[in-house]
Amino acid sequence: MVPNSWREDAELNAARPGDGPAWRNWAGNVSDSAPFVTPESVSELSDTVRTATDRGIRVRVAGSGHSFSPIASSDGMRIALTRMPINVEVVGTSVTVPGGITLNRLNRELDSRGLALPNLGDIDAQTITGAIQTGTHGTGAGFGGLASFVSALTLLTADGSTVSCSRGEPLFDAAVVGLGAFGVVVSVTLECVPAFILRAEERPSPLQPVLDGLDDLIAGNDHFEFYWFPYTSRVQVKLNNRVSELDTPLPGWRRWLDDSFLSNTVFGAGCRVARRVPGFARPLMRVSARALSARTYTATSHEVFCTARRVRFTEMEYGLPRAALGEALKGLRGVVEGLPFPVAFPVEVRFTASDEPWLSHGHGRDSAYVAVHQFVGMPHEPYFREFEKICLDLGGRPHWGKMHFASGERLRAAYPRFADWAAERDRIDPAGVFRSPFVDRLLS
Repeated sequence: MVPNSWREDAELNAARPGDGPAWRNWAGNVSDSAPFVTPESVSELSDTVRTATDRGIRVRVAGSGHSFSPIASSDGMRIALTRMPINVEVVGTSVTVPGGITLNRLNRELDSRGLALPNLGDIDAQTITGAIQTGTHGTGAGFGGLASFVSALTLLTADGSTVSCSRGEPLFDAAVVGLGAFGVVVSVTLECVPAFILRAEERPSPLQPVLDGLDDLIAGNDHFEFYWFPYTSRVQVKLNNRVSELDTPLPGWRRWLDDSFLSNTVFGAGCRVARRVPGFARPLMRVSARALSARTYTATSHEVFCTARRVRFTEMEYGLPRAALGEALKGLRGVVEGLPFPVAFPVEVRFTASDEPWLSHGHGRDSAYVAVHQFVGMPHEPYFREFEKICLDLGGRPHWGKMHFASGERLRAAYPRFADWAAERDRIDPAGVFRSPFVDRLLS
């Protein structure tokens, strides 16, 4: 029997296949016309997947579309979990949530229970499944990616049955950063911590003192990152550290001025001018490097970690052995200066601890991450490709949710446990129901 959800949902599937894209990612650089299915229960989800398997249709699960790579693109049928019930189960500091919950909703649910994730990235639009499946991470020398906080998963497999796995089991180590290739993540168990307060210190700085003091900045702060502004020798430094008191709240007008007006409204307007008048990009970067003044404030952790992103962009990010960062940044500066078009977006640099998932870009090593961006609609591929060459030669691994162009052979060589990951994937899904063009390229 075909489940009721086997339909083209008007809310999610704006166009019929052949009439234009039904789905488009946040940046607008990836789209496809796969029909949407929106089950409302695990039973209906099971029927949907079983029907797809019987028909020989490949399945992809839609998150919030915040990946820049084609990892979420489907050549078969797309399942969206937006209508699944949101049930949150708490046992001590272990919290089990549905796979389709967004980080924004998850943070609010945890906060209401006096809990928090130990670390977060700077965007909270993703679903928890999309975040862990792509290896999403924050920054901090003591923290791996978000998948390192997961202790158990429940997957719905190609025959419509569910299977649970826990940290340390081969299926878990493969599937927790599984690229959507193992099944539908029905639920995720997260190891949380009591809710905590962060003191955020943000300040402009010359680049060289930051590079000279990098080891102390990484080791001396719970969370450290910086943004380099192309065509300048300036950076914006961000330091976040745990404190016991909410003693320096940021005035509402200052948050609006810095995070909404300057970082989004004014910067977005500048990027649009640079897209039309390329010569404006260099002064835009110089002004941006000095526009945000120093500030210090305290707030709950997720309010510090996560920021609004209304200016759309394309992005590529590589995780590198931490010792290779200096050489990578030197090469990047040369790439930027040699491009036939301008770069109108800052470069983000973050740091993580080694973690265990087999396809985590931080697997087995402490990492430095360098993320390059370009304003949406401006040329980016030559920029990204040239920097990617530098990263690959330095042992880099691309973020699965960000753009990259490396061959499957080159990527497979970067992961010591890749063969184990592929074997476990074939065991759990021998018919390849949860493969996709993205996974095919990696496995070819």
